[in-house]
Amino acid sequence: MSRSEELFAQARLLIPGGVNSPVRAFKSVGGTPPFIQSALGAYITDADNKSYIDYVGSWGPMILGHSHPEVLDAICQAAHKGCSYGAPTEAEIQLAQTITQLVPSIQMVRLVNSGTEATMSALRLARAATKRDAILKFTGCYHGHADSLLVAAGSGAATFGVPSSPGVTQKTAQDTLVLPFNNLPAVEELFKARGTEIAAIIVEPVAGNMGCVPPVAGYLEGLRKICDQYGTILIFDEVMTGFRVALGGAQAHYNIVPDLTTLGKIIGGGLPVGAYGGKKELMEQISPVGPVYQAGTLSGNPLATAAGLKTLQLISQPGFYDRLDQATLYLTEGIHTILQQYNIPHIGYRVGSMFGLFFSPRDVITSFEEATSSDLNRFNRWFHGMLQEGVYLAPSQYEAGFVSAAHSAQELEKTLEAARKVAATL
Repeated sequence: MSRSEELFAQARLLIPGGVNSPVRAFKSVGGTPPFIQSALGAYITDADNKSYIDYVGSWGPMILGHSHPEVLDAICQAAHKGCSYGAPTEAEIQLAQTITQLVPSIQMVRLVNSGTEATMSALRLARAATKRDAILKFTGCYHGHADSLLVAAGSGAATFGVPSSPGVTQKTAQDTLVLPFNNLPAVEELFKARGTEIAAIIVEPVAGNMGCVPPVAGYLEGLRKICDQYGTILIFDEVMTGFRVALGGAQAHYNIVPDLTTLGKIIGGGLPVGAYGGKKELMEQISPVGPVYQAGTLSGNPLATAAGLKTLQLISQPGFYDRLDQATLYLTEGIHTILQQYNIPHIGYRVGSMFGLFFSPRDVITSFEEATSSDLNRFNRWFHGMLQEGVYLAPSQYEAGFVSAAHSAQELEKTLEAARKVAATL
């Protein structure tokens, strides 16, 4: 028995499913998850001392690679001064200034502890500002595990949602409308019927929780126009895409201005963090300036702000995103060519350094329903084959992958060499 297998057996006695976040359990792909003991650059190393080229990157935040020396130094310097104060710090101002400079739609920002907190708080603010109860989300877009967001589509295209998890009440779910991602006519139809009831549209501008699915042409622009027409607040959930697909996030990449934005992952440099921000007139409705309450003991934690600030400074350097995008393009085109050579039906998408691969015969994938047409058995063989070859991919067909600045030409070539070996067995 491997050390990871031993640890997994121990963990299952103490932690539900043996993990503290469900996808880590490898339930969709089978097998035992490697328990990680260290990470450096483009690599993670498990408890059995096997190293893997890592394309999960802690699910997005490690854009510089693991254990970047300047980020570690910033964390250590902050830690020597104290790990938490529960009081304001200058570093919070510096991080807020950096975020507002890099994302022009964010005039003011509130730091929180997670992406879930950020989206939950942004929706509360939207409801308060509009004095409306309903929100609209899209199938396959994940916005955290707050009750009102764990909702599946109802029986019709424009019906209120139903709970998708035990513990979520029917009453809570009824305030959430659900439509297919990338289907603008469905949104237009819904707003004609219920537009004056809807406080906010919340959307991942690039869906990263059904693989990696970009918006179709005109979709985000259409959402912006509808929100303007009906006085609805447009929320971009950029917890994943923020500073990942471009320096200013997906909103800069697609040139769309949301009313509110939620952030996480990269702005913490690998430490737990979240944020939401937007127009000053909206943000000034938050306590203690306004009546909308939201608080957090560890919000603006000095270690997280130090790591996030240093990360944002480093990725703001000229040429950083050009190099990162070129590396990701080289990787994804290389995999595409290899799979074509073996006549393996597939489709892949890339936006910036975020990518996804579907083993599907479809010409395009634009929605979660289309994504579920993928060959999951083939994906599982691909995943485990790559893992055996020392390449760590997301253990789910419906999760995105990420390239970091630490992935050099050497790591990319090793990955493509592994892909050739595995493709021959598919």
